[in-house]
Amino acid sequence: MGILDFGSFDDEPEDDQRKKEHFEEELKKYQDMLKNGGSNITSIEALEEIVGFYFENEKYTEALHFVTQLLAIMPYSAENWQRKGLILANLFKYEEALECYDRALQLNPVDPELLINKGITLDDLGQAEEALACFDRALEIDPGNEEAFFNKGITLEKAGRYEEAIQIFRFILDGHAEHKDAWYEMGYCNDYLDKPEESLRCYEEHLKLDPYNFNAWYNRGIVLNRTMMPNKAIESYEMALAIHENFPSAWYNKGNAYANLGRLHDAIKCYEETLRLDSKDVPAWHNLGNAYEELGQYEQAIKCFTEALRYDPNHYESCFGRGSCYDSLEQFRRALSDYNRALSICKDYPELWYAKADLLYNMGKIRESLISYRMVTRLEPNNYEAWLDYGETLLELGYFKQALKAFDHSVDANPRAADPYYSRAKVLLLLNRPYEAMESLKNSFQLNPDKRKDFEQEFPGVRSIKEFKSLLRK
Repeated sequence: MGILDFGSFDDEPEDDQRKKEHFEEELKKYQDMLKNGGSNITSIEALEEIVGFYFENEKYTEALHFVTQLLAIMPYSAENWQRKGLILANLFKYEEALECYDRALQLNPVDPELLINKGITLDDLGQAEEALACFDRALEIDPGNEEAFFNKGITLEKAGRYEEAIQIFRFILDGHAEHKDAWYEMGYCNDYLDKPEESLRCYEEHLKLDPYNFNAWYNRGIVLNRTMMPNKAIESYEMALAIHENFPSAWYNKGNAYANLGRLHDAIKCYEETLRLDSKDVPAWHNLGNAYEELGQYEQAIKCFTEALRYDPNHYESCFGRGSCYDSLEQFRRALSDYNRALSICKDYPELWYAKADLLYNMGKIRESLISYRMVTRLEPNNYEAWLDYGETLLELGYFKQALKAFDHSVDANPRAADPYYSRAKVLLLLNRPYEAMESLKNSFQLNPDKRKDFEQEFPGVRSIKEFKSLLRK
């Protein structure tokens, strides 16, 4: 029995119920004594049972009150100091809990359970090295202590030392192949190490032992979705939801899997279920907006993005999404306002700068658009389309030499694209460099023969020029 286990109710169900009712009667009697200002309870056995009862029922404040009385009677009990430490830890009073564990260790310095509990509390405080030292000390006293090994693995995992944690969990499983929690944690570590196949194997071993662990089904779904198996991921999320229906994260990620499959109406239902359970879930509002936007339901999408921004005004992705919807509705001023707001929060978002550049161009603010196009090329120097659009805008404004440099960058970024060669040829013609233009046109036509027709339409008199005749004929 654990240090704070409450009684033993393993007999017949009727006997179990009688014991419980009797204990509740006794508990009420003691409570009434306290309320009426009666003397302190002095029965050690009764106090221990009361502390255990409150602890098991997660009434930690009440448990703390009675364990303090217990220690007033038995101040040299390492076991009771440990009890108080456990209660304080559950009240998130970790520093006070450590003081209790230290008092207990002064009285019993070779108790592995005490060292393990102290290690767990140190881990909760983020003191990983000190926690590991406690687990190692417990293992020096009791080399086969599985609980010490397991908690050492958990601390290593939380510290991001996944390979070391896996070694610990594997060692546990070598001696105890049905340790379901070790399988679970090893699955989690392998996922972080980007070993999806091994992670899935571990979760499946865990689920053989604990098929009703909805968190394991959920984590399995996350791994499957990341490995581009959305249908199987959905099945896993559905298992998690069959066990625990009110699980917003499972609904949300199930929605993401449907969205990845293009099943947007199913995705919307899942996001709405997420929001029924948690109306302030910003990512769910955002992804719901994305789904409506993809369906072309821009007004509905705008409402969703607005809700996301109501709960998180700095959610620049929703600013961008709402701006994009306004852009599609040709409400350009509102779109520009949202793009600017998003950029004030996140300045290094090339896709956002690109959207702003296109918007400014469509608004007729061509010179202003140049700044945004240039920002895209700075953030993504290998984005050939951004260099191409930047060059086309420079060309339209008559900046021929700067346009040529932009097209050169576009060609370098993607030598297999026909458009940069074609635009480069146009500006070379305008710069009176026909032979270089012809070379660039050859490359463009080879990559995309339809570019010949475009060229003839843009330059209708070109067939009369001898050098271009043969090129166009080919």
